[in-house]
Amino acid sequence: MNIVKSTVKGQILIPAPLRSKYGIGRGTPLRIYDEGNRIVVEPVANDPVAEGKGLLKTEGKVLKALIKDRKEESRR
Repeated sequence: MNIVKSTVKGQILIPAPLRSKYGIGRGTPLRIYDEGNRIVVEPVANDPVAEGKGLLKTEGKVLKALIKDRKEESRR
């Protein structure tokens, strides 16, 4: 467990091992909120679409079904 102190401006330093683990660099957007009696800081995904790519492992079945449905819809 790391203990950090806040500056006069309320800034804190996230320890290097945690920055490295979570990919936090200069300019990385962070979400901060309170949860009960805790303050939570978490990195915001840069590109949610790219982050989710391959998550479902459907091998293109969903895309093929969507294209088929759109073609049928356009014929109506």
